[in-house]
Amino acid sequence: MTGKIWLIRHGETAWSRDLRHTGRTDIALTEIGADQARVASQELADITPSLVLCSPLSRSRQTAELAGLHPDEFTDDLLEWDYGSWEGRTTKEIRAELGDPSWVVWRHQVTPGQTPGEQLGDVAKRTAHVIDKCRPVVSAGMDCVLVAHGHVLRILTATWLGLPPIDGRLFALAPARLSALGFEHEQQVIQHWNT
Repeated sequence: MTGKIWLIRHGETAWSRDLRHTGRTDIALTEIGADQARVASQELADITPSLVLCSPLSRSRQTAELAGLHPDEFTDDLLEWDYGSWEGRTTKEIRAELGDPSWVVWRHQVTPGQTPGEQLGDVAKRTAHVIDKCRPVVSAGMDCVLVAHGHVLRILTATWLGLPPIDGRLFALAPARLSALGFEHEQQVIQHWNT
């Protein structure tokens, strides 16, 4: 019997509501986001995690606290993708500036801005470290909970499934909803998504 890796994206922030790329900027939850996190606590009622890992940014910390979780570790490996010059901007704004109606962060190099930026493969390497921390726990039949951000958790999911990190674009992740990665026999699979 194996355990699960439960994923929780933080609740709504003003920037996520407005579709702004929110990487390393530390933004608090909105009231709606706080309510979303409280609802997640009800969903977590039947889960007793043996390991809880959390991004150190306040939106994830608040979500964990309001969901009734007590992180064992705040890890930089769960920080959101460093968007560099795209930070705080919407896809629509970036497309207009570049004159490229097909621009998406998943398919383009991140350029430096207030922060150095980070490429997709670099994020995938960080998520592999998180999976390595969780693997002994789930292999022993216990559960892990990860509280972090939309893109990093989507990339982690692709990594878990053995897919290229760009395939994280295929897994839309709702705020403060539970998803679970696990096994079907020996195959690593998605067991629940946005429940």
